[in-house]
Order: sequence, then C-alpha cells, then structure tokens
Amino acid sequence: MTTPPLASTAGGTTALGPLLDTVLDALREGAETRGGAPLPAGGPDTVTTHLRHTVGEVLPRHGDPDALRTLVRAFAAGAADPAHPLCAAHLHCPPLAVAAAADLAATVLNPSLDSWDQAPAASALETLVTKALAKEVHAADALVTTGGTESNQLALLLARETHHPHGPHGPLRLVRGANAHHSLPRAAWLLGLPDPVVVPTPGGTLTPAALDEALTDLPRPILVNATAGTTDAGLIDPLTDLADVCAAHGARLHVDAAYGGGLLFSDHHRHRLNGLDRAHTITLDLHKLGWQPIAAGLLAIHDATDLTALRHRADYLNADDDTEAGLPDLLGRSPRTTRRPDILKIAVTLKSLGREGLGALVDQVCALAQEFATLVDAHPRFDLYGTPTISTVLFRPTGATDTAVADTRRRLLHDGQAVLGRAAPDGRLWLKATLLNPHTRPGDLATLLKLVEGHTPA
Repeated sequence: MTTPPLASTAGGTTALGPLLDTVLDALREGAETRGGAPLPAGGPDTVTTHLRHTVGEVLPRHGDPDALRTLVRAFAAGAADPAHPLCAAHLHCPPLAVAAAADLAATVLNPSLDSWDQAPAASALETLVTKALAKEVHAADALVTTGGTESNQLALLLARETHHPHGPHGPLRLVRGANAHHSLPRAAWLLGLPDPVVVPTPGGTLTPAALDEALTDLPRPILVNATAGTTDAGLIDPLTDLADVCAAHGARLHVDAAYGGGLLFSDHHRHRLNGLDRAHTITLDLHKLGWQPIAAGLLAIHDATDLTALRHRADYLNADDDTEAGLPDLLGRSPRTTRRPDILKIAVTLKSLGREGLGALVDQVCALAQEFATLVDAHPRFDLYGTPTISTVLFRPTGATDTAVADTRRRLLHDGQAVLGRAAPDGRLWLKATLLNPHTRPGDLATLLKLVEGHTPA
C-alpha cells in the first residue's frame, strides 16, 4: 500500500495541486446541485437522508479514492452558503477569498501555538498582530480566541482572578443588561460565580440611569458588561456614559463588541464606539464584521498585568530554563493548549486590504441595511422595527401573528429560498436580516421582501 503524501513536505505541496482542483470542482458542483439557492430544499430530514446515502459506510474496510470529491460535493450541496445574498440570518459572514487562501497555508503547515518550537513564525506574527489590534482600542494586549463566547468567558475569568475570588469581599458579581449575549450568564455559571444581576433594557440598550441604580448598594467586586452590537438588533450601548457610571462605583467594565467592533475600521462609523477605550476588557470577533473564516476572535486587555492569571507551567512546553534562555512562553496566551495559527488569515487580510479596504466593506453593509430598512418602511405590507444601527434589520409582515412570522421563516428555510433569523426584542417575533455580504445588490433586497410576502400565511 502506498503511503499517502503529507501536506507540508515538498512532495506534499505538489500533491495538493490536483487535490485543490478536485475540491474547487466539487464546490462548484455542490452549489449547482443546490440550484443557486442559499441552502438545500427539503428541510433537515431530506438533507440528512441525502448525506447518509452519499457517505454510505463512514469507515470502510478499503478506502475510496473518490471520497474527497464525493464528500465535498455533498457538503457543498447541503450547505447554507453565507456568500448568497439571501442567506442573511446570523452573524455568519462570507469569508474573503484571500483569508480562506491564507487559512489553507495555516492548515498545511499546522503550527500549534502552545510552544515556540512548534510555531516560530506563527508566534512572532501573533505578537505583532495582536499588539496592533490592541492599539486600535488603546489596550495593552490582545489574546486570540475562538470567538465571542470564549472571549467573554476569559473576560470574566480575568476579572475574577484580578479581584481575588477567595478574598474578604466575596465573589465577583456580573451585572449585565437584558440585551447581553447568552454567553455571559453561561460564563458566570461555568466559573462558579453568583447569578448575574440583570438590568432591564426596555429600549434595547443598557442606560446609565438603570445601571447606576443597579450598582447602588451592590457588594463589590463587580464586573459590568456592556454591548456594542446586540445579537438581536445590532444596537450599541452608550459606552462613554456607562464607563462614567462604572468609574463612579468602582466597577470593572467589559464591552462585548464581537459584532460592533468591526466599525473600528470605518472612518464613517467608528465614532459609534466612543468610550470603548475605557473598558478593562473588550471582545472582538473578526469572523463577523471582518470577513474571516471561523474562528477569528480576540480579547483586548487594558492592563497587561491581568494576564498573570493565565500563567501556567508544563515542563515539556515552557520549562523555566527554556524561558530564561529566551524561548517565548505561549501557555499564558490562552487557556487552550493546542491552538491553530488563526492569526495568519487575519494578518493577510489586514495587510491585503488595509484600513481603507476593510472600512469600505463595513460602510457597504451598513449602507445596505439602511437601504433595506427604507425598502421595508415604504412597503405597505411590512413593519420595520427601527432604523438599523449596524447591519441588522428587523421586520415583520403587517398584522401577522407571531406564529405566522415563525411559520414564514421556516417555510423559506424548508424551500431553500432564503435564510432569515428571528428576534423578539419587544416581546413580539420579528424576522431578522443580518446583512454581511458586500456583494448584495438592491435587487436582492427586493427579492427577499417578495419571497417573505409570498411565504407568509394568509
């Protein structure tokens, strides 16, 4: 039996050429099978049945030389394509081609960022890029994470350890708006913290007056979470005013800017993040408004001494004498051990497009949201939730019940014609269009409204 080639050897990179041709052909064939639709028709049972039939025996006795083409084609045929203009449900961006190409190089070389001898250039590149991105929010450093959930959890962990969890003042208490991401209360649970204090956000954002009231007489230490880009409507809390309240009460501030952080690239929109620089920690996520393949999260830290909480020693990875001899200690950069070099695709994107290029993409999707909102508002059969803040638009058929709105969304999914999200910011159910595709055109937006209208139960 011939030993299959490895990816990173000289012979392996030669072998990748025809394999990549196979993958690209299979991706095209899979998209054609979908008929140019944003996702496969027929719903979960149909997709599962087709995939089960295509795969057959998962681990056969003898290998199938055509497995790559067969499975990639089936994978693409059954995919929800984020590059399709009618795939607009979630904060799920279509990745840039240059970022995907860079990610291939990371996969081929397969560095692991838990010790320098596994990732010499990757560790140096990560230091350069994280420092540069931290500087954008006037922070001292930034850690690479798998996304907003891990970043938020790390922010709570660092706050807990900084405030000495077993000290005389009791455990850290998280105070969050009702608009906060679900990962915040989950992180408090995972870390054994008390149940968070939830501040009502009837208008969709956390107000300084409501926060001030919540913090009064609350035992310290306290971590306040503010949000720059809510998941349901893309709203941004008043960061400067909230930072003032936190300072007055001696509370630590974490800002979840997983969605809105991308506005930093735009000269037209970055003012919406005024006050972000006053946070102790900031969640950023470039697989949203950064057009990166998953995963591309970051946690920016204002005070680098907070990172001492992550220090960890494993003799085979960061022995004291190796560190003293000058080999970088990478274990304190993450609670994970094995880590992909996700920084490469980010670095290639930043360098290839520059601030101007990334800012233009941000401006395009924000303008698309305004255009779609105008279209909805002018339509006699639709209601608009409000003027979009970033690139999320909430709308619903006029007079429809919540059941009808939910049915409309599922009918579109089942038919494979459009992918819309759902949100209930005011207790009513709204359809959610999250516009992250800069190639979307006005005609696509009109088509989306027409499809919704045609699929709404009478």
